[in-house]
Amino acid sequence: MSTIFTRSSLIAAVALACAALTPAVSQAAAGDIVVRARALYLEPANESTGPIVPDNAIKVNSKYIWEVDASYFVTNNLALELIATSPQKHTVYAGDAKLGTLRHLPPTLTLQYHFAPDHPTVRPYIGAGVNYTRFSAVKLTYPDGNALKLEESSWGTAFQIGADFPITKELALNVDFKKIDIRADVTHPVAGKAATVKVDPIVFGIGLGYRF
Repeated sequence: MSTIFTRSSLIAAVALACAALTPAVSQAAAGDIVVRARALYLEPANESTGPIVPDNAIKVNSKYIWEVDASYFVTNNLALELIATSPQKHTVYAGDAKLGTLRHLPPTLTLQYHFAPDHPTVRPYIGAGVNYTRFSAVKLTYPDGNALKLEESSWGTAFQIGADFPITKELALNVDFKKIDIRADVTHPVAGKAATVKVDPIVFGIGLGYRF
């Protein structure tokens, strides 16, 4: 948990420093589109249960990735955000043993409420929505040599909290935190269901947004 708090504290400090130097700018309005590019850090929960693999033994590595998203303001306060990235490669472990690798593509759609769209320096928001994760290039091998199968996709909820810090009329610094539910069953070809993996990552993001 100390790693999580260290990263979140650093991101918050950078955001507040930028906000202190920010001039007054125009407010977000209905019909606006904001496109952002963010650097993300994924911190998986790494929980698993199952009859074959010991509980919480399956781990997915943490990593830095990039993402692009677009928000459409339905009203001055309500916006729809669609998040997209390229398929991301992860390494999977069972305890200290490497099981293999996989790729996942996790587009996420959230409905956001922006509390202060006309604030000149800080524009906080919260959001909730749905995540669809598509798994591909799955290459997982159990220690007995058998290839493991993973569900092809996962549906789950997504929650977020964040803020925009206007820099100019169009440009803003963005800080964003998400909790996403990603779960899938792992199956052994002989023994059957091996485990249910709950990746459920916390996602820390920082980037720039441009309002059209």
